[in-house]
Amino acid sequence: MHDTGTVTPAPAPRTDPSQTDAAPDQHARRFGLPVATALVTGNIIGGGIFLLPASVAPYGTVSLVAFAVLTAGAIALALVFGRLAERDPRTGGPYVYARAAFGDFAGFLAAWAYWITTWVSNAALAVAAVGYLDVLIPVNDHRWTACLAALVIQWLPALSNFAGTRYVGAVQLVSTVLKFAPLLLVAVGGLFFFDPDNLGPFHPGGGSALGAVSASAAILLFSYLGVESAAVSAGEVRDPRRNVGRATVIGTLGAAFVYLLGTFSVFGTVAHDRLVASTAPFSDAVNAMFGGSWGGWAVALAALVSMTGCLNGWTPLSAQTPYAAAQDGLFPAAFTRKRRGVPTTGVGVTVVLASLLTVYNYTAGSARVFEILVLVTTFTATVPYLLATAAQLYHLARGEQVHRARLVRDAVLAALAFAFSLWLVAGAGYAAVYQGVLFLFAGVPVYAWMAARRQSRDVRVRGAGM
Repeated sequence: MHDTGTVTPAPAPRTDPSQTDAAPDQHARRFGLPVATALVTGNIIGGGIFLLPASVAPYGTVSLVAFAVLTAGAIALALVFGRLAERDPRTGGPYVYARAAFGDFAGFLAAWAYWITTWVSNAALAVAAVGYLDVLIPVNDHRWTACLAALVIQWLPALSNFAGTRYVGAVQLVSTVLKFAPLLLVAVGGLFFFDPDNLGPFHPGGGSALGAVSASAAILLFSYLGVESAAVSAGEVRDPRRNVGRATVIGTLGAAFVYLLGTFSVFGTVAHDRLVASTAPFSDAVNAMFGGSWGGWAVALAALVSMTGCLNGWTPLSAQTPYAAAQDGLFPAAFTRKRRGVPTTGVGVTVVLASLLTVYNYTAGSARVFEILVLVTTFTATVPYLLATAAQLYHLARGEQVHRARLVRDAVLAALAFAFSLWLVAGAGYAAVYQGVLFLFAGVPVYAWMAARRQSRDVRVRGAGM
């Protein structure tokens, strides 16, 4: 599609993986391996890293075991996405894989669930960023000032995306580098100030250690969403059959390194009883390392950079899946509109929905409702994860992989990734799964409407050909 800014009719279903999504224009530039890796790492590491050590501190150092288990599951999922991208390197990621294996309805559910995940996550991230902005500029004293700040934080990355894909990549690289600097300062520098006495008990709550691992994992689950980032944007990645898998694994390993080492260093630099009550654990770690109180400012600034970069990466992802689904006639044709290499309708609709959710959050003044919606994203993200890993199992069961050693390896990885996705669902909790199912099934009438329109169009085409 060319840079016309007009709505084009949804084309026939794209059954040929070699089809390209769009003809390149002067503003569109395909991402190389470094940008694709930064996209994965930046989307996994959002603002949550700055709160995670305090969130899991009540469970003791057993939470590091949960981190390790989650990391293994995320790597398995990353490897499965890499193998699926080799098979089908089109934009859309899990949506493309689910539709190719199981048909239109499965593809629609994957696209719809992933789209919900992105715009609810964007709203959550912007609202969380306001808390860090308040450290630098007081905005939380008035509800509407905070709401306006959250809206500005959402719309700046959207405007960056409207400027074109070349600017998305540039912002993503810069924000990732700036984000890693303070995180690595604590993760690596904290090892030189490490005091084992600060670690506290391995499992302070008593009871089953396995139960403690599961409980702390439930808090950490949301932190690994984003491993699919390169696969979703495969159409914008150079040599996707090779680079999507590499970027996914390298980006996930980079995020895991920062998560594990950063949490371990904070555990060793901040006394356990103080860490349990901390609202800014990385600030407390910097203050413990170097003294003074400037750590709060530095970490607040780093958190804002992290969240802005994460929003910059999630915003185009929020539009890529509806764009791919619209090309196949499963979403309204308006989502196929592109300008400067960016699906403008998808970006616009997503940021509007996220903005409305943000305004609702501040109007209702109910943090609990918003917390449930954040957990809903953990559930909705697992729907395309489960469908994608099931697609890989489907291809393997059909005997498409003839090399026995590779077949066994791929089957084990797919099974682990599927189990990991189920664990994500369980960790989201009953309330979030209930709300998530309602969000998911709300899309069924949309599918019915689009399917009816597609069938009527096909009947007219066949009638005209007689």
